[in-house]
Amino acid sequence: MQRRDFILGCAAGLGCSTDALAQSPSGTARPYRRALLVDARGEGLLAREIAPRQNLLFHYPYVGTPAFLLNLGRPTATSSALSTAKRSRYQWRGGVGAARSIVAFSAICAHQMAYPTRDISFISFREQAGPQHRRAEVIHCCAEHSQYDPADGARVVAGPATQPLAAGVRAPDPAPATLPAGATQGGELFDAFFAKYEVRLSLEYGARARDRVGETCTVVPMDQYCRQQVRC
Repeated sequence: MQRRDFILGCAAGLGCSTDALAQSPSGTARPYRRALLVDARGEGLLAREIAPRQNLLFHYPYVGTPAFLLNLGRPTATSSALSTAKRSRYQWRGGVGAARSIVAFSAICAHQMAYPTRDISFISFREQAGPQHRRAEVIHCCAEHSQYDPADGARVVAGPATQPLAAGVRAPDPAPATLPAGATQGGELFDAFFAKYEVRLSLEYGARARDRVGETCTVVPMDQYCRQQVRC
């Protein structure tokens, strides 16, 4: 498999064709700096290297904004019509990779903006159903029990959230070996997120939280990033 077959579900997560920018009817795709997703050694990731149903994190499009990278282990929807809380419509084009199973979404909950920190995370992908989420294979936020279907563009399937998790769009790729992120799609919450968590983010990132990412984004397992993951 070539590296171009990787990533970013035209979701974040990430990965759709460059046509997605034009196909977003309400202009909900926003370009950001092109950034290659890499592993801890700084090497570009391949689709076959991503373990199924494992919570992976990277930060994009800002140093302080986390996103999920997931291999769902099964094909996603090929196209989903979604809308933001402000009723801006957009089209999600499904996952990528040989099985169309790889997706990426913002890890900032669309309700109260809970997100993974170094200390704790209330939001993550859940392979199995549980007491507070009877659906399996959802992204579940334990803060207020919002649930999202990552196989359907992170559509809200339960809880108080009013829009899907924001998604990403793959950048144009003239070199087959590169896997660049280049845009986000859907309802961004970045300004509100920075305002709400200004103090916390300054403690973790200093003045860099609002900086755009560099030329690469490092992907790490969530269990290596967070000291505690809340399960509910």
